[in-house]
Amino acid sequence: MLFELSEEEKLIQAAAVRFAKHQLEPVAAELDRTKDRDILLANLKKLAELGFMGVDIRAEYGGTDSNSVALSLVLTELGRACASTAVTTSVTNLVAEAIQSMGSEKQKQKYLPKMCSGEYAAGGFALTEPMAGSDPSSISTAAVLRGEDWILNGRKVFITSGEYAGIFIIWAVVDKNAPRGEGIAAFLVEPEFPGFTVGKDEDKMGQIGAATNELIMEDCRVPRENLLGEVSNGYRIAVSELAGGRIGIGSVALGIGLAAMDYAKEYAKERVQFGQPIAKYQAIQWMLADRYTELEAARLLLLQAAHKKDQGRNFMKAASMAKLFASEAANRACYDAMQILGGYGYSREYPLERMARDVRVCTIYEGTSEIQRLIIARELLLEL
Repeated sequence: MLFELSEEEKLIQAAAVRFAKHQLEPVAAELDRTKDRDILLANLKKLAELGFMGVDIRAEYGGTDSNSVALSLVLTELGRACASTAVTTSVTNLVAEAIQSMGSEKQKQKYLPKMCSGEYAAGGFALTEPMAGSDPSSISTAAVLRGEDWILNGRKVFITSGEYAGIFIIWAVVDKNAPRGEGIAAFLVEPEFPGFTVGKDEDKMGQIGAATNELIMEDCRVPRENLLGEVSNGYRIAVSELAGGRIGIGSVALGIGLAAMDYAKEYAKERVQFGQPIAKYQAIQWMLADRYTELEAARLLLLQAAHKKDQGRNFMKAASMAKLFASEAANRACYDAMQILGGYGYSREYPLERMARDVRVCTIYEGTSEIQRLIIARELLLEL
């Protein structure tokens, strides 16, 4: 299949390249070192102004009215420069797409323009709990309807952008007697709602510049009209939207891996040992050849999955394959790049150390590599 980007996709990609190079890359190390929220929030606002917080959102709601392929391209370029900013952008687009696909017209009119414009710095996807990560059907956060409000009680963990998200999608059990995976609903929750508290920011190994928070609901009152979709279809919403999110995280991982290998390649051409640049040695050449080949394969898998999504085809298997391969290939790329730099790669004076920390979580969030393999196997067996 000839896969050629449209002119619009090329323009969006070029805009992302410029922004990443001139706005994100110069401050990425400082953001990682200081967790300066002002740096992050300023760049999130600029990304919204460029249309990158609603890439696949229709123009009538303030979005760019593009597609999933364009979003993958954007996230790859942002990932090259700053993984913390890229993952925040990925999750915000994920939340916006969920509202567009499942929300009422009133919900779309109320929340999407604020997300796309940057009035809301980010969106939060609140599914994971202390005892429910890879198995979202086992969540324990509960919701009961009292009059015109849903009352939510429970706790979410590892929620990206918890400190500054303007809107959250929060999943809760509405019927504890329903079969497994049923009786779960999704709600649109504003941080100002009574009974809602943002908890601690996790002290993470990587992607330090992006907040990852605990959320606490204690008799949190959510208006009845903020139910997303129908009662008891929350699990299906989560499964469907996570597939799209996997394309996003795979794209971020690809960007990190490409940045690492590009840095190592330039270093190898300049670093002289035994009288010649180390790029002349086969050991280094084969590292470059293997890793770049894998990253190119990852790129094609991601674009294929995004293309299927845009066509309205079943992309579950394609998204899991792309996320699995891209995240693991990017991890190998970062560690080989660090190896090429030797001791300098281990030093915080050079960006490889940060990239190696940032890329590690890409095989964990939005579904671990093990979960991706389960999904791929399930989809393959269903084809028989």
